[in-house]
Amino acid sequence: MSDAVQPTAAEVRAAAEAVKAALDRHLAAVERRSGDDDPAVYEAFNQVAAAAEAYDELLYDRYDEVTPFEIPAAEDELPPYTGPEEPNALSVLIRRDYAVVEPQRLLAQARRVEAADDDRAPGTGASGTVHGALGLLFGEFEPDEVASRHKEFGLEEGDSTLWVTAADEPAEAGEWLEAPFEHVDPQRVVCRFDVSAVFDDDADDDFDDDLDDEAGDVEDAVDQVDDEMVELDTDVDEADEAGEEELDEDDELERLDADH
Repeated sequence: MSDAVQPTAAEVRAAAEAVKAALDRHLAAVERRSGDDDPAVYEAFNQVAAAAEAYDELLYDRYDEVTPFEIPAAEDELPPYTGPEEPNALSVLIRRDYAVVEPQRLLAQARRVEAADDDRAPGTGASGTVHGALGLLFGEFEPDEVASRHKEFGLEEGDSTLWVTAADEPAEAGEWLEAPFEHVDPQRVVCRFDVSAVFDDDADDDFDDDLDDEAGDVEDAVDQVDDEMVELDTDVDEADEAGEEELDEDDELERLDADH
């Protein structure tokens, strides 16, 4: 149960009506669509998703019940591209996350950089703290080199993403430096590349499922061999018993011959 104030029955009803209205708008947009990438259809789709998600949350908070709606995550799919077909300029947006897993290694690398910098005043101590060491290393090396050598710097890679966005004209010098990542239009993203351990976990789950299936096949084969061995042992035992009976009959015949 949610920690928020429980919604009223009227609020849940209103959310359900909002879903119905959003569905009507989506159908109308689809019927009037101008092409495969009609922005009106995309907007109506997002409205359905938002209304369904809100209704689902209220329904659960009020009645402890859920809906069958599956709301796709925003990062699952880019919106239709509406930028220029022949961009005159590009912006490349990059984010890479790291964890500082070996601070001593990071500090040692920073001290090497500091020692090799003849222009730096001796004893400034910038390499003596983690944040100072990070400033030294990222000031000395290009981000791509840090990414390729992150283990040497005591770092562990996290998620990363790269967006290439199209622009009509190059930005003016210094225009966006105060807020470099604001006002990004997702409909001008030419391409996007994401790296995350989440994807590796999904692959590992599939691999584990395959291993489980293979292990089940092996167990079935072993069980079959065991059954065949049991049948073979039974046949051998029966053959031995039959042989013993034949020997007993032969001994009896020899005794009868001797009596005669």
